[in-house]
Amino acid sequence: MGAWKLRDIIVLSSLSVVFAVIYLVFLQIGNLLTGVMGPMGYEVIFGIWFIVSIIAAYIIRKPGAAFLSETIAGIIEVLIGNTTGPILIVSAMIQGLGAEMVFAAVRYRKYSLSVLMLSGIGAAVFSFAWGYFRSGFAALSPEFVIAMLVVRIISGAILAGLLGKWIADALVRTGVLRSFPVARAAARSHKA
Repeated sequence: MGAWKLRDIIVLSSLSVVFAVIYLVFLQIGNLLTGVMGPMGYEVIFGIWFIVSIIAAYIIRKPGAAFLSETIAGIIEVLIGNTTGPILIVSAMIQGLGAEMVFAAVRYRKYSLSVLMLSGIGAAVFSFAWGYFRSGFAALSPEFVIAMLVVRIISGAILAGLLGKWIADALVRTGVLRSFPVARAAARSHKA
């Protein structure tokens, strides 16, 4: 794994800024979906808010990448206009921690699609637990809360894990990540 290099920090920071902007865009999409679907509207797309943690960890492959990228994205999102305020940073940290825990569980050695999807699920579960207390889910029927959790887990697996891998793999194919572990792993799998 080795020590963090300047290029790791630059890529992690760049990804965090890009996804902070994307997160703000999806906030508006979530508002629209909530207007149509009620509280379930956000759950359908909630996985998008975990994606930077999966992409950064998959590319950089160092302890802390998932947590740091999500936290920095949360800070940037607040600075560029998310009206939720500083509590959003706490939410981002919790989401990043949920993703990070999965990478830690495999000792930062496995970055398969299943691990990336599990990482999205980890972020979903941690964020849902936080949201349960923060957002007053207890006022909803238990069946609806369970349905919300299931939808968020699916969203985390697909939008963060699967889509995150697809985006990172697309970046690898461009050659811009050739000095990163993700590119070396891709080259080894092509030789096999």
